[in-house]
Amino acid sequence: MYPQLRLTGDAFSRGRQYGELGADRIRRSIQAYGEVFAHYASWDWSRVTGEAAKFIGPIEAFGPKYLTEMRGIAEGAKVAFLDVLAINVRTEIMFAARARDAAVRTPTTGECTAFAAIPPDDRAVLTGQNWDWQVHSYETTVVLEVAPDDGPRYVTVVEAGLLAKAGFNEHGLGIVTNALVCDDDRGEPGVPYHVLLRAMLDATNAAEALAVLQRAERSSSASYLISSKNGLALGVEATPGDFTRLLLTMPDARGLVLHTNHFVHPRFDRKDIGTWVFPDSPFRYQRVDRNLSQSDPFASSTYERLFADHAGHPDGVCCHPRPEVIEQERGATIFSVVMNLRELTMRLAPGLPCQTGYRTLDYAAFFSG
Repeated sequence: MYPQLRLTGDAFSRGRQYGELGADRIRRSIQAYGEVFAHYASWDWSRVTGEAAKFIGPIEAFGPKYLTEMRGIAEGAKVAFLDVLAINVRTEIMFAARARDAAVRTPTTGECTAFAAIPPDDRAVLTGQNWDWQVHSYETTVVLEVAPDDGPRYVTVVEAGLLAKAGFNEHGLGIVTNALVCDDDRGEPGVPYHVLLRAMLDATNAAEALAVLQRAERSSSASYLISSKNGLALGVEATPGDFTRLLLTMPDARGLVLHTNHFVHPRFDRKDIGTWVFPDSPFRYQRVDRNLSQSDPFASSTYERLFADHAGHPDGVCCHPRPEVIEQERGATIFSVVMNLRELTMRLAPGLPCQTGYRTLDYAAFFSG
């Protein structure tokens, strides 16, 4: 099981606890991304941190406490603040590197498959995803269990040192996500992806979570799937820019919202680079959509089975690493999660779900305080 880190208090205190408890994994994250940037962009770490510093202003204007959390992480882990900032904006920095040099490649390791399911009856709302990324993340992933003194309690499964990834909070609000790439992704400073994910977990309801994405210029593309225990769900395809660059998808006739790593909204009007970077994405989408038409889409066991699916192996929904490629180009499913937003439980597979199986983490008591 990945380490479970329980954090409390104000923004700096929470960050410092995170840094102290997750120090080894945070340092491994920093080391790994140094290797990633050297491999894909031929950038040394000082250039990476210099690029990261350009994002301080937009984050400060959006939510200064998120910078405070990062400063606390750095102090607790005994690393430089810019090192922590750099891994939190690693998505945007890679786009910036590619925009400045056509020879820079974007990592093409496997990516994510996400869903939300809104039942037509009194069954619970479910949401979840497989998170596929580089294999070094097996050594860096943690489960943050956070009781802030300035917002709702939340849980997120995330790379050590980053603020948030997939998770839910005490209000039964769930957030899952997919990386997207379009021709507007040039790494221009704005609010970064992982800061937005963290801020969405501060929302008390689905409308507030959507408002997070609307209130400032975003730096990169992504899919954000918002769902709530009271039967609401919304898919948001975001490209860099302001609130006008959000495309909204409602649940289909079955009550489902599905997403992988390419744009699916009919009004998308940019060039979708995702189908080039992640050519398995449309096939994963097709596989999940077809299987849900033949299964109970409101049972956790359905998604646990689908997330272990190997059609298209090794690039299936359950993504297996290719042993013939070097580590920086080797991708795999790092974790799989299915969240029950009414019962406030998380079924988590820490690694390849076909091998590790799922464990239940019950947060009802933690969220009740």
